[in-house]
Amino acid sequence: MDSQDLRTRIPSVMEDPGARSVAKVYAHAYLESAAGAGGVDSALEELGSFVKDVLGTNPEFDHMLRTQELNVEAKLELLEKVVVPRSSPLFGNFIRVVAHHDRLELLPLIYDLSVRESELRQNQRRVQITSASELSTETLESIRHKMATALSTQPILETRVDPSLLGGMLIRVGDTVYDGSLKTQVKQLRVLLRERCLNEIQRGRDRFSHQDGN
Repeated sequence: MDSQDLRTRIPSVMEDPGARSVAKVYAHAYLESAAGAGGVDSALEELGSFVKDVLGTNPEFDHMLRTQELNVEAKLELLEKVVVPRSSPLFGNFIRVVAHHDRLELLPLIYDLSVRESELRQNQRRVQITSASELSTETLESIRHKMATALSTQPILETRVDPSLLGGMLIRVGDTVYDGSLKTQVKQLRVLLRERCLNEIQRGRDRFSHQDGN
């Protein structure tokens, strides 16, 4: 597949102000091209390596690709000399297309969305777990099993430690948050006690008011 074939897969969304929506189009196009070539995993690995190992460790080169001080032609020439000769035909064609539309600054986002979309296509789902302390392997496996049953998918667990939670854990799946942290429970208990206290005060006032009326 040449760069023209890939370009035809990308609708005219350049006017869209949302970078994420634009990056998503490129991500889908990249995955479709990779699937057609029979190598999605290797394609993702190559894109990820370029984003993390090349751009991530060479800030000057990253700046040259992102800056508006260089025009599209200069960036394409730079890529043809430095990147394309060391890339697979698929990735070389893809980065030409991204550069041609002056969207090289979206490459990290394109990679992230490509990975997420690939996971969805494999019936995988990211589950973010935040706990007050590091969780044991047994606990994580138990969570994995429960989430797999609840979501009917293969959960990919991402863990993070936040001591401010005090205890328990917070689980996020997409836009849904399951908050079982001790911090939240204490907050809810504080609100409940405050409401009860206010209710008791109000009932006392009502009794005194009733007595005064008699």
